[in-house]
Amino acid sequence: MKEIEEFLRENKPQVKDDPTFLLEAQRRMEQVEGIKAEVDRQRRHGHLALIVALVAGLAVGVLATALAFLYPVDTQTVGKSLLESVRVFLQTYRQYLLLPVAILAIALGMVLGREKRTCI
Repeated sequence: MKEIEEFLRENKPQVKDDPTFLLEAQRRMEQVEGIKAEVDRQRRHGHLALIVALVAGLAVGVLATALAFLYPVDTQTVGKSLLESVRVFLQTYRQYLLLPVAILAIALGMVLGREKRTCI
């Protein structure tokens, strides 16, 4: 806001002889600053939600991988329940479960490692 005020003082634009011009301009600039603050707040909340989702996905992936390694299932004696089906799936494809976990870890690292960009 100071930059615009300095710009107006240096260039002295031709305006009507109205003493409320600077007051009106300042009021509008405050409104713009309020909008910018709200956009920044929403952006922070969006980043926080993304980080929470990535952390939750990473935790679930690690837990699923750990369960697959810790509870091997003999496929000959498995019943037809949903839990048993999930355990068989995890046991069968446990080597492929590390890929999504690694992708989530890399994505989380990228999000947390980004610097905040400043708008000019």
